[in-house]
Amino acid sequence: MLSIFKKEINLFFSSLIGYIAIGVFLVLTGMVMWVFPQSNVLDYGFATMDGFFRAAPYIFMILIPAVTMRSFAEERQTGTIELLVTRPISDLAIILGKYFAALLLVAFAILPTLLYYYTIHRLGDPVGNIDSGGVAGSYIGLVFLAGAYIAIGLFASAITRNQIVAFVLAVVLCLFLYEAFGELSKLPVFFAKTDDIVDQIGIGYHYSNISKGKIDSRDVIYFLSIIAAFVAMTKVALGSRKW
Repeated sequence: MLSIFKKEINLFFSSLIGYIAIGVFLVLTGMVMWVFPQSNVLDYGFATMDGFFRAAPYIFMILIPAVTMRSFAEERQTGTIELLVTRPISDLAIILGKYFAALLLVAFAILPTLLYYYTIHRLGDPVGNIDSGGVAGSYIGLVFLAGAYIAIGLFASAITRNQIVAFVLAVVLCLFLYEAFGELSKLPVFFAKTDDIVDQIGIGYHYSNISKGKIDSRDVIYFLSIIAAFVAMTKVALGSRKW
């Protein structure tokens, strides 16, 4: 697994993939925080990072599939997947190596945004007038969310040879799991009956919970289950070559 992890990290940073992903994420979140009139902190008048944490899941829906789309689709297309799987390493180790490499890249993208927190912390009146616990919880939620998106992106890449198809499929799956169940819960057939249960199936519900600064074991277990489920499906998709 470590060899795959190092290979993927080198690939990210020896090309423009990693730098573009990090740069685009920081530019877009910076504009949300400081430029866009609907969300920028300077006009809003409150020491909060809510705008950043509301926008980040949607920005990740584009950037993470763009990073993961080549993971297996490119290797299938070029034929190097056969060389990869003949190494003395299990399919699961290959998947986890790629998974943790992508997760580290996302962590590198998130890390500079701590400057936003420091800036707002200093701008607060009085200084430090910001919900640090809520911010910490939101960052933890963002890492779990990124982990789920990466697992989804790897699965989409594993079931197709075409990188564009892998990208579009990953975006659709991420959007569906994040938004769809919250919207479905509002339908008359579910409303005031099982709407809460339907809402809890979606990623958005659990991300919102953690973003409030309350780390509930149920939310953590949910994210770990989503990650494990898509990693398992990716393993099945890779194993299908033996059928």
